[in-house]
Amino acid sequence: MTDDALKTPTDIKSNAAKTVAEALNAILADSFALYIKTKNFHWHVSGPHFRDYHLMLDDQATQILGTTDAIAERVRKTGNTTLRSIGDIARHQSISDNDAEFVPAAQMLIELREDNLKLVEKLREAKDIVDEAKDNATSGILDEWTDLAEERAWFLFEASRGA
Repeated sequence: MTDDALKTPTDIKSNAAKTVAEALNAILADSFALYIKTKNFHWHVSGPHFRDYHLMLDDQATQILGTTDAIAERVRKTGNTTLRSIGDIARHQSISDNDAEFVPAAQMLIELREDNLKLVEKLREAKDIVDEAKDNATSGILDEWTDLAEERAWFLFEASRGA
């Protein structure tokens, strides 16, 4: 198979498409990292608000995972390739893992809120990149993903008040 085998036709100039793909792959890596962390906290949350937090974190993890396919497909539609492995995700992610054996529930919510806000920053940066590349389809979807991440951060903020 040649390098051209996965070259999806696009009218986006190749340098711009490459930049779009790099931005989206970084968002994809952060989305996977955030998904795993959210599921980890969902599985390990404890305390008096267990049920509420457990359900909220499961809903948020499902929402995050739901964006990953669309992100990867946008990369492919620009004629590029996407992440291929957990190692590839680790090389591209900016959201830190949390391998602690125990994390208090309040700290979980704060950490996830900050991670979602970090993802919002990345989404806004990507918006500028895709707008410059005139990638209107990605630009519109980025607005939706930004809104979802902002909503998650808001819910986490409200749930952590007084926790």
